[in-house]
Amino acid sequence: MSSEAVLYKQEGRVVTLTLNEPDTRNAISPEVVDGIVAACDRINNDTGVSCVIITGAGESFSSGGNVKAMRDRTGLFGGIPAETRHGYQHGIQRIPVALNAIEVPTIAAVNGHAIGAGCDLAMMCDIRIAADNAQFAESFLRVGLVSGDGGAWFLPRVIGLSRAYEMTFTADFIKADKAEKWGLASYVVPLDKLLDEAMTMAQKIAAQPPVSLRLCKKILRESQHMPLSASLEMAAGMQAIVQATKDQHEAVNAMLEKRKPTFTGK
Repeated sequence: MSSEAVLYKQEGRVVTLTLNEPDTRNAISPEVVDGIVAACDRINNDTGVSCVIITGAGESFSSGGNVKAMRDRTGLFGGIPAETRHGYQHGIQRIPVALNAIEVPTIAAVNGHAIGAGCDLAMMCDIRIAADNAQFAESFLRVGLVSGDGGAWFLPRVIGLSRAYEMTFTADFIKADKAEKWGLASYVVPLDKLLDEAMTMAQKIAAQPPVSLRLCKKILRESQHMPLSASLEMAAGMQAIVQATKDQHEAVNAMLEKRKPTFTGK
């Protein structure tokens, strides 16, 4: 499956989603929204997928909102307030809902600029690998806006509240080396190695038992918003599920027999 705005490519158990509007530096257009949401739905329904890489075509990861549309008061930036509210809820805000609900691990391979909603898109991923030319900016105040796409929820969870305040209030660009220190990126690699490094990590993740992997992600995500007692209850139920899978038995046998396991997703 592919569309002009978001390319979908699967290699083994790894899917790469490429934002494919380089002429706008991969601004978050309605077509990009539709492409990301459709891909997330497909992945959740495909047990043959175990990890996703999100990256951008051309020189940027994503430039976020379209500044020309802001100037011309078109799209999300046109209409009365009630129409704008509806446009956000049924437009760009579908991305954080979809990515927060995706069942497999996600890796943002950040090339060039990740600005505004593009920065927030990277924060919505579980892991971020940045090219050495990457720059992040929570730049909404530069154009007189607030983060309308979920960034105020995701960013503090990635780098802590104080640094999220700093990024938001100053709208400064954070270069790759500082991004790594702040936790915006797990690590920084040369631009020409970015996708190779992201694929290496994705394949390592995708080599895990598929059912157990999805449930590991779910319990990590859900445990951020529940008391310990509820997390423990969830863990007990999930253990009951995975211990009944053939893959869990295969993992144990392979470890004891000192061989590479073969998982079937069952």
